Amino acid sequence: MSDAARGHSAATVYEASPSSVRVCDPGLRAVWAGARLAGPAFTVRGIGGDNLALHQAVALAPAGGVLVVDLQQAAHGHWGEILAVAAQQRGIVGLVVDGGVRDVTEMATLSFPVFARHVTVLGTGKDHPGRFGAAVRVGGTVIHAGDLIVGDGDGVVVVPAGTVTDTLERADARVAAERQALAAIRAGTTTLDYYRLTPSTDTTGMR
Repeated sequence: MSDAARGHSAATVYEASPSSVRVCDPGLRAVWAGARLAGPAFTVRGIGGDNLALHQAVALAPAGGVLVVDLQQAAHGHWGEILAVAAQQRGIVGLVVDGGVRDVTEMATLSFPVFARHVTVLGTGKDHPGRFGAAVRVGGTVIHAGDLIVGDGDGVVVVPAGTVTDTLERADARVAAERQALAAIRAGTTTLDYYRLTPSTDTTGMR
């Protein structure tokens, strides 16, 4: 995963600062196993069933950015192998799209991370140029240009640009604490004891 998130997982980033980090709905999923991305959002608002905005976004987005695209959850194959190759040539690190994509086997071979709502071969037009840099709603979450996007097998989270430094410092601390917990558990401590949890004393249902 990009250094943009210091290698932290989506779950760690969320748990580090749940009051500020936003979570896209679970309908947005990695389209190939193992896909991971992290980087600042380059926001795109297009029209479902049309992918001209995506062609333009690939030409406009800065290297290191993540394309975050509102296509109104449309079940069309807006993105495929050709756009993925073009994006890699431009240094774009991934795509999060509230819509559909295709060529998922090819994107896995390319190791280009894509998170989408649908996988479908249904075609698209090329008529609507789109809008760039404005706030978009993707995965039920409002995302602004420059927000940090972190995605992996657990889903996609959004860190508002103004809270990135604090959130990642909290994530660093959380990882350090988890390493201590894992060491204790591997040494034989129960999770009940380590986290000082109080279990129910009623064990009558146990056999």
